[in-house]
Amino acid sequence: MGFFSHLIYSQWFITPPWPTQSFAGQTVIVTGANVGLGLESARHFTRLGAEKVILACRSVDKGEKAKSDIVSTTGKTGVVEVWQLDLSSYASVKAFAKRAEELPRLDCLLANAGISTQKFNMAEENEATITVNVVANFLLAFLLIPKLKETASRFDTRPRIAIVSSGLHKMTEIQERKKPGKLFDNLNNKATAKMSDRYNVTKLMDLLVVRAFVDEFGKDYPITMTAVDPGFCHSELMREVGAVQHVAKAVLHARTTEVGSRPFVFAAGAGPEFQGEYLANCAIDSISPFVTSAEGVKLQKRIWSELKDKLDQIEPGIMQRL
Repeated sequence: MGFFSHLIYSQWFITPPWPTQSFAGQTVIVTGANVGLGLESARHFTRLGAEKVILACRSVDKGEKAKSDIVSTTGKTGVVEVWQLDLSSYASVKAFAKRAEELPRLDCLLANAGISTQKFNMAEENEATITVNVVANFLLAFLLIPKLKETASRFDTRPRIAIVSSGLHKMTEIQERKKPGKLFDNLNNKATAKMSDRYNVTKLMDLLVVRAFVDEFGKDYPITMTAVDPGFCHSELMREVGAVQHVAKAVLHARTTEVGSRPFVFAAGAGPEFQGEYLANCAIDSISPFVTSAEGVKLQKRIWSELKDKLDQIEPGIMQRL
């Protein structure tokens, strides 16, 4: 089934099931949790018995409003906390991870936060979409891994990291890979940047990094890491494209943010059998044929090598602590 036919079938004829898995006693971090898919995911975690749900938000004020909304709809107090996190700042990511070291336990990171923009801007040393959607996401995930592993050992459990990808990873083969030099440097070239493809590029990179991580550390690693696609949803991501989003949402039968959050909750509770998989509709889903092609495998190794070097420069020794 081709990409568009698969997407249309999924959007019109598949509804992810209502989450029922217990998160009793667990601590869950949700990035980008003040609105949309992140907010609805956090609401589910609270409803499903989590002991602590941390809303990681760039704006604490907006996070507090989201917290109040969750409390009012679930009736549960003393569960939700709001922590400041700005993924466009490595210092903010490091400060957040340092604070998380003091948690009694950490069972799951749902890396939902991301941006989609047609405008070329820099954040830290990369184009902003690359920084937020890829580098900072994995910087945070890898900084949290020691706490996740500690939780696994101390509580005899298996923590999870769910990285948000997208079916749009199938829409790109990252043409910048064909240029000489480092891929990240090529992506940072404003003169040649194709921003209409950039979000797709980051979602493919996220999937490739998840697969590379599992290739390096093995299926038996004590933390389950997955890439998860919520489907096409009503969200803030398409706000820059104006009227186009309204047509797309009608044609593709856009999911509500609550329905779109259901695959996230599934991934957040995924067992070892889902290690390294791409998930959609609360199940393992097909990936782009490019990913497993010779060129895709070569690109995966290239991205992984460059990202590891980049993260070690940002936080020396981070890879050795995994």
